[in-house]
Amino acid sequence: MITDPAFTVTPWTLRERELNLDVLPQSESIFALSNGHIGWRGNLDEGEPNGLPGSYLNGLYELHPLPYAEAGYGYPESGQTVINVTNGKLIRLLVDDEPFDLRYGTVRSHERELDLRAGVLRRTCEWVSPAGRAVRVRSTRMVSFRQRAVAAIAYEVEPLDSQVRVVVQSELAANEEVPRIAGDPRVAAALESPLRPEERFAEGTRLRLIHSTTRSALRLAAAADHRVAGPIGTTQVSAESSEDVSRLTVTSVLELGQRLRLEKFVAYGWSATRSLPALRDQADAALVGARDTGWTGLLDQQREYLDDFWERADVEVDGDTEIQQAVRFGLFHVLQTGARAEERAIPAKGLTGSGYDGHTFWDAETIVAPLLSFIAPKAAAEVLRWRRNMLPAAQDRARQLGFAGAAFPWRTINGDEASGYWPAGTAAFHINADIADAVVRYVAATGDDAFERDTGLELLVETARLWRSLGHHDHAGAFHIDGVTGPDEYSAISDDNTFTNLMAQANLTAAADAAERHPRHAAALGVTDEETAAWRDAAAAMTVPYDHDLGVHEQSAGYTRHQVWDFAGTDPGDYPLMLHYPYFDLYRKQVVKQADLVLAMYLRGDAFTPEQKLRNFAYYEPMTVRDSSLSAYCQSIVAAEVGHLELAYDYLAESALMDLEDLENNARDGLHIAALAGTWTALVAGLGGMRLFRGESIRFAPRLPEALSRIAFRLMFRGRRLRVEVKRGSATYTLSDGKPLEVLHFGKPFTLTSDAPVTRPIPEPPSHPPLRQPPGRAPLRRQLPS
Repeated sequence: MITDPAFTVTPWTLRERELNLDVLPQSESIFALSNGHIGWRGNLDEGEPNGLPGSYLNGLYELHPLPYAEAGYGYPESGQTVINVTNGKLIRLLVDDEPFDLRYGTVRSHERELDLRAGVLRRTCEWVSPAGRAVRVRSTRMVSFRQRAVAAIAYEVEPLDSQVRVVVQSELAANEEVPRIAGDPRVAAALESPLRPEERFAEGTRLRLIHSTTRSALRLAAAADHRVAGPIGTTQVSAESSEDVSRLTVTSVLELGQRLRLEKFVAYGWSATRSLPALRDQADAALVGARDTGWTGLLDQQREYLDDFWERADVEVDGDTEIQQAVRFGLFHVLQTGARAEERAIPAKGLTGSGYDGHTFWDAETIVAPLLSFIAPKAAAEVLRWRRNMLPAAQDRARQLGFAGAAFPWRTINGDEASGYWPAGTAAFHINADIADAVVRYVAATGDDAFERDTGLELLVETARLWRSLGHHDHAGAFHIDGVTGPDEYSAISDDNTFTNLMAQANLTAAADAAERHPRHAAALGVTDEETAAWRDAAAAMTVPYDHDLGVHEQSAGYTRHQVWDFAGTDPGDYPLMLHYPYFDLYRKQVVKQADLVLAMYLRGDAFTPEQKLRNFAYYEPMTVRDSSLSAYCQSIVAAEVGHLELAYDYLAESALMDLEDLENNARDGLHIAALAGTWTALVAGLGGMRLFRGESIRFAPRLPEALSRIAFRLMFRGRRLRVEVKRGSATYTLSDGKPLEVLHFGKPFTLTSDAPVTRPIPEPPSHPPLRQPPGRAPLRRQLPS
């Protein structure tokens, strides 16, 4: 528990009351703004001091070699890393020739506020220069949801005690120096000056820089225009440009009561194919649109967009103000990550930082896309269309590995495998079933048959073909998938990983079912009746390891016979284990980095009985160390389902506060987008007990921990807007609009219409003895401030 939080706890804002340079990198991630296409880290306007400068365009990357001590067949030859593109948020200030730099002079006050309803970052600072000149600086920053290529800043400076002469320098700056942090595989590769200059421009109030990357051959354009308002007669404007810096300089003399105001409009564009003139025109056109809309118009558009979003997606939590703030913070950042991605990926850190090299992993489809399916379904569809666009590379990879179908990369930006460590990369074939699962969940949540026919079907078919060629039948007819790695990265190259097998089983069945629903399109993909029958046969014969002596499912075949990790002898400072122990030792012991079989019990809950879920959860809980931010949300969901409500609440808090309290000590590199999405899932699927059920039905089994008196959540389901309110003894279901809906409440169906809400009682939860976790790895008990 944080007794003195770094951020003021309010329902709709995140306010930093003073600047702490020691945690500046973390705050830059938290205050990042994005729309899924453009990402601006929350760096200070003046650029320095900084922790990690960051301006990103989704999908723009550079290639770099992947060196190997010993080469092997099928190893990726090059990796991809996100790069810091042209910085359009730089606004430097000089006060009587002294730089506005918070490391010098006196900071009287400094406050930053992320407004989750307005979609802006506000900053107010009162500063006294070393020479004694006091000024107040205000800025408001936004990345537009409505105008995809546009970001904007309003910047004001005013004197506080005497006349001052000010110089404001608004810049576009490329090839900023990025710090190097060695020894942590979660940190991005730093590339020296990755952008080659191609064109520069500065005239009047307009600026432009065009650069390209060397190896990936991508071109990007950044352009800016300004509106300047200052005292008449003393305010002057000039512009200049060099290869990597294009600058507008504004000078003015300000008397007490006067202000200098700068409105800066920035537009970006990038392409792998468009010519330099075409890209120049693209950025300039976006800039004209932004300037015509104006600063106030952009703010109005932003608020309207977010009003509609919160109307269909808000979650209310009574009894814990920190969780209330955190879940809205998480939803806002998930929206920022996917809102305007438009056939681009969902990186693990979104566009908030360069962690994990800007790569996309399996959690995009397993955690983020299902959430978007219920609150921003168009964004979920775009993520899956990006996967569809990557199919040719995945098919090539499968052929290289000797398989049919498509083998999607473990980590990537451009569709090619970028992991040089195959036991936890290529061998993690479950990503293919995760993508298929996201397709199934999206279609179930939206009823989008056209998407299933035109996009989803091919993804299902090609991943099913992979599973049928990757697995095999034994002499007794059982189907096995050997030599793969599941979600738990402390266990690798296992036979019959239960999560992988169950997800592959669902993938095979879903592909066969979709092919039957769309026979003409399936035939165009070469699908035959014999092939779908083979998929169904493999699914029906799928091996699911079970230890009859212990009465639990095995994470993989033989897993429960492995030696248990020496948890008592592990120093608390040795977590995460991957940074302090060899993988060889981890792979041969019973120690779980992140929920694996427990995740299977959530995503494939139909494959387990309630009694099996309870026993399995109790068995794996004492060996799950949560060295991954992807674990707590899932453990919260299953803990709630089996009746450990207080533990579910503790894990919910861990997921919710992952970045706000920097629990993994790497928020400096960007936020954990999947953990933020998992917070919603832990509330809605965990405490709310939501599951999809047989086509157009949806079921709930809600229960609350002692600390919470009420939760309420909204979601979209097949064109309807649904609201669920859970109190201590009852749940109320409201259909805002749309056709009648069948809802199951603790397994009992009723029909919900828009005419009137329906309230049902909540049965008493079961009582179980508390579970133990590895020593030192129990979640912090959620103790609310008195």
